[in-house]
Amino acid sequence: MPATAETATAPVGRTPAPGAVREALALSALAEDSAVMPNAAFERWFAERQAREGFTVRRIPLEAMDGWHFAPDTGDLRHDSGHFFAVEGLRVRTGDGGPGACWEQPVISQREIGVLGFLVAEFDGVWHFLVQAKTEPGNVNTVHLAPTVQATRSNLMGVHQGRGPHHAEHFVAPSAGRVLVDSLQSERGSWFLRKRNRHMVVVADPRDVAGHEDFCWLTLGQIRRLLGRDNLVSMEASSVLACLSYEVDEAAARDRYGAALLRSLAPAAPTVHSTAELVSAVNEIKARTRVEQQSIPLAEVGGGWRRADGALGRADGRYFGITGAEVWAASREVGHWAQPLLVPAPGGVCALLTRVVDGVLHVLLHARSEAGLLDVVELCPTVQCTPSNHLHRPERQRPRFLREVLGAPPSRVRYDVMVSEEGARFDRAENRYLVVETPDDLGDVPDDYVWVSLAQAGELLGRGYFLNMQARTLLAALHAVW
Repeated sequence: MPATAETATAPVGRTPAPGAVREALALSALAEDSAVMPNAAFERWFAERQAREGFTVRRIPLEAMDGWHFAPDTGDLRHDSGHFFAVEGLRVRTGDGGPGACWEQPVISQREIGVLGFLVAEFDGVWHFLVQAKTEPGNVNTVHLAPTVQATRSNLMGVHQGRGPHHAEHFVAPSAGRVLVDSLQSERGSWFLRKRNRHMVVVADPRDVAGHEDFCWLTLGQIRRLLGRDNLVSMEASSVLACLSYEVDEAAARDRYGAALLRSLAPAAPTVHSTAELVSAVNEIKARTRVEQQSIPLAEVGGGWRRADGALGRADGRYFGITGAEVWAASREVGHWAQPLLVPAPGGVCALLTRVVDGVLHVLLHARSEAGLLDVVELCPTVQCTPSNHLHRPERQRPRFLREVLGAPPSRVRYDVMVSEEGARFDRAENRYLVVETPDDLGDVPDDYVWVSLAQAGELLGRGYFLNMQARTLLAALHAVW
């Protein structure tokens, strides 16, 4: 193992009582350095992972991808094995009857539940998380800090005929009493069809965790600081970390805003709405929102989509395209493969507006539908869009609050980091993630927006299918703010 983990004292893995779990997580969140993997040693280790040779990606025509084919009857793009994922057609109808109430698009279909999981172990009285330096063909900067395990069921079953993911055995029927987090959460709703991942955090006995050069143990505090750097911590890691529930004393904050943020983590803190009211409001929106998802042959997708020059996309360049990639990766389970990658229009923005109410930080979430969501509607960031996709629309039809976010003075911007999404399916899907204090003249918000404390967001995450991937990423990012 690339650190001194073997020299630290480490009791047998066990899960404390719920109150002790929150205390242990808080202690780990405050530990911004570690004798197991000191910050300076981490920087050297990660730089070595980035500089490592043996990972090459080359764009190729979709028709040239070995192991993939366009189905003759539907035109769907599928893997020869019938596993992994497919690119299919999707027709979406919404019930409002307004502009854009019906459209067609390609969509990634992956009818299996993946696993995103962290192992946690105690060293010298502090919990550490086992992170992976993971290379993916579409990653910005090639290597990101990922969860211990990030795998589809096909990977876990060895469909690719390569070696299995390291440490996967800890997440297959884990021992009773050692699971901190186990919940199903949605994937990117605009690009995946009803895709879900199992988010897990499992306590391990470190003596049972085999060492490997691509893994290291970090405290939650170390990871929290790294969340403030561009394209370093993966969205998958952030999504799992957002599911953790703990409190930190406000005395640890560097300013009033940070103190309000830490107060927001407390379940007993005053809130704008009760959690029951929030659940009822979101369920009401889900009940009245009509979204019909109809799978159609990829060859029949209209609305400006076309297959040309070895790729699938739109002549106007909006939304996204699909291209082929050939990959050589010495550090992966399989050393050479080909696959499709979704290439989004650049310049995406995901932002949370925040406001302090009665000394407690609240975030403004938007209840909205996305084409491929399993449960029709989820709570999304205040702003979630690619501005260039809306330039053809009148100002009144562009995303709400986008102007307030992009026009905020630097003094109101609390977090501003570039984050690239899952590089296993998306190519350079880089978005700007922001946390912004609301202007004084924001006024009333529409009925499909709600003010939520961080403790309430954690409660909603425990229910599953309430907060989308981008919202979870921003909730994790807030822990880098205080």
